[in-house]
Amino acid sequence: MLETVKYLMGSAGASGFGAKSTAEEVTEAFPDLRSITAIITGATSGIGAETARVLAKRGARLVLPARNLKAAEETKARIAADFPGSHIIVLPLDLSSLSSVRSFASRFLSLHLPLHLLINNAGKFPHDLAISEDGIEMTFATNYLGHFLLTNLLLDKMVETARETGIQGRIVNVSSNIHGWFSGDVIGYLDLITRKKIPYDATQAYALSKLANVLHTKELAERLKEMDANVTVNCVHPGVVRTRLTRDREGFVTDLTFFLASKLVKTIPQPTISGKCLPR
Repeated sequence: MLETVKYLMGSAGASGFGAKSTAEEVTEAFPDLRSITAIITGATSGIGAETARVLAKRGARLVLPARNLKAAEETKARIAADFPGSHIIVLPLDLSSLSSVRSFASRFLSLHLPLHLLINNAGKFPHDLAISEDGIEMTFATNYLGHFLLTNLLLDKMVETARETGIQGRIVNVSSNIHGWFSGDVIGYLDLITRKKIPYDATQAYALSKLANVLHTKELAERLKEMDANVTVNCVHPGVVRTRLTRDREGFVTDLTFFLASKLVKTIPQPTISGKCLPR
């Protein structure tokens, strides 16, 4: 209980940072990241956009995958205006589509760039049931399956980059503490909601996708150890932040909830997922 209170108050932990620390504060010890190439999904808004901004400030080359290319180009322009000389590449990617994920990976690999950081940040929390073009429930397809395939397709490049440069590669999967809200048969539940055999519960579907992120991280960490690869994978809960993730739920109830919790909710600069991204 005491540790929870300290966290909510923003008290610093063993790392020297707390819940109120910003990405800029966390990266101050790494002011020059010009040798680093990072892919950040979901970088057109929210904590993904802030992560991209701060890494660009430190000099990292950014690759921004996006379903909405106009929004990605606008993000690129904003960052370039703040930090002239930023190296930012925008490529199309729809994480709910397995063919789109494969196309993105192929395009990126054809650039023959190194890859040090892969930040799987994009997320979806729709109100209603939707099915992807591959016949998979949309939240699971976007939040987990797309990132799972993306990571697998880029893993060899990350291992190769770490070996050739001596810089540890970092994979960051953005999850949520809500993952603990789901229990039961994952595959069975997905099948039931996809075939509309049970009522759709958006929160349960979201929790399931976040649990899958956690399980993926744990399994991948073990495999990377077995490979003796100089690449780590971490799963992070960035805290409670009001971002566009809740855009399908905008309205009085959502506004009231965030107003009442305003002292506990983080601002967008404060979820420091960048801390897990910094190479050693």
